[in-house]
Order: sequence, then structure tokens, then C-alpha cells
Amino acid sequence: MTVLVTGGSGFIGSRLQFHRPDWVYVSSKDYNLFDKEAVERMFKEVKPTSVVHLAARVGGIKDNSTHQVEYFEQNVLMNINVLRGAYEARVTRLLAALSTCAFPDVVEEYPFTEEDIFNGPCAQTNFAYGYSKRLLHALVLAYRDQHGLNYNTFSPSNVYGPGDNFDDDTSHFVPALIRKVSQLKDGDTLELWGTGRPLRQQLYVEDLCDIIPLLLTRHHGTEPVIVAPYENLSIDEMAKTLISQLNIDVKIVYNNQLEGQYRKDGINKLLLQTIGDYKFTSFDSGIKQTYNWYCPPGGVKNG
Repeated sequence: MTVLVTGGSGFIGSRLQFHRPDWVYVSSKDYNLFDKEAVERMFKEVKPTSVVHLAARVGGIKDNSTHQVEYFEQNVLMNINVLRGAYEARVTRLLAALSTCAFPDVVEEYPFTEEDIFNGPCAQTNFAYGYSKRLLHALVLAYRDQHGLNYNTFSPSNVYGPGDNFDDDTSHFVPALIRKVSQLKDGDTLELWGTGRPLRQQLYVEDLCDIIPLLLTRHHGTEPVIVAPYENLSIDEMAKTLISQLNIDVKIVYNNQLEGQYRKDGINKLLLQTIGDYKFTSFDSGIKQTYNWYCPPGGVKNG
């Protein structure tokens, strides 16, 4: 079996290589997924029997809100080309990554389930990105229905960990927090976006990389399986966790801008039914390992 992984040099893809080095990983340097002919060439050259589709344009709330057109167009174009290419290459097994951003901004009951994915509009702050992922799920279902293919999706919650994107403009909350805190000393002020109240399920990247191979072999249904830990922490709780670990005396202030979705926690019941029991890395442990990767003691910063 030859497993092709798109987005191989991205955050998740680069960490997945440590878990499954026998798979084939490709990036934009190898093939331009916006180009239909390049995608066709990729499938002819790699000749995969299975595909794990991770390639996507991703970023934090700031980048999402200012580049909505790019997020929508680039993700939709990549998804169409990859699925069409897989189908034309007669690949019968494909597992595609969504995001819990594809789920509605507000649902009647939390945590939401896989059945809620179409029950309302995506959050305004990542509206275009959320819908690009929702459309990917719809496209996967269409290939299943029309062509009888074993194509499936999964929906990770917020992913963080070693190897994350720490860029000032495009990073998600946890790496942005780590970057800011790494520059602080006693008596400084830490300014964060929003109010600190929104809740997030932070998924440690190594956990996700454990789970993806299991989903490839065990997930064969139509549901966008939610991959999320049990913990659902506020922005303020997460910031205080890191500051407490570093034992620095700083004041946290919130700028009340770009608050983002209040909560988007999903239930992991179907995931555990599919892969069996799994012990998720606690946020306390995961952020400590991520900070130490970014700021190794006595070393040069990564990221």
C-alpha cells in the first residue's frame, strides 16, 4: 500500500512523518495543487493506493479575517483538484482533513456532534475558511454517493505543538501566546486579542498524528469524525497556565478586538468508538513541551 500525504511540509504533515515515515509526503515545492495538470502528474508519478489530504491554507483569526477570498479560493481549488485527481487515478481510499471551523457558529447543544455540521452558518471571523472545509465534506460525500468510493473526512479541533507556525501575522492562538510570553520579563504586560472568555479544545499535534493512521484504517463512514480532547479551556485559562509554568509576574490585558467564536467544542464519542480508547495529552503538558521546543533551554528559538 502506498499512502500519499498532501501538505507534507505543513505543520501536521511534517510531524506525521515522524509517526509514519513509510508514507509518501508531498508539498507545494513538489506539486502545485492549484494546477490540475500538476495534480494529475503527482498521481501518475506517486501511484498511491490511498490519500491523506492535509494540504490547506490555514492561519489565525487575524489572517482569516483579512484574507477571506484567498482562504476560500485556494482551499476550494486544492480540494477539487486533489479529489478529482484521486478519482481519475482510481484511488479508492481517501481521508481528508476538515476543521471544527466547518461547524456552525452556534448550535442548540454543546458539545456539538458530527450531525451538526450543516446546522447553521460558520463563524464570521473564519467564515470563508469554514465554508471551504464544509464544502470539502460535501464533495467527499458526493464522490461516495456517485462513485461508491471509500472517501471520508475528519475534523480536528485547534491543533498546536512543536513545529507550529509562530509567525506574528498568521499564527493561531497558542503559538502566538508562546511567542509573546517568551519575550516577557517580570513586571511586563501581556496584551491579547478579545476578552479572554472564548473556549477552545486544544489538540496536541502528536495526538493527532497518532490518530490519523487509525482513522485511515478504521473510519469508513460518512461522518466528519470530530478529533478533539475532553478539555475545553478559556483563552484566559490557557494564558495563565503558561505564565504559571514559567513563574513570571506579568499582567494580562485584553484589547476587546476580534473576539472570535465564543465556543466550538465537539464531542469525541464517535472518534473513540472508531479507534478505541485514547489518552489525550493535557494542555498543561502539551504547552510545556511546545514552549520548550520553541525556546529550548540555553538554545536558539525555533519557529
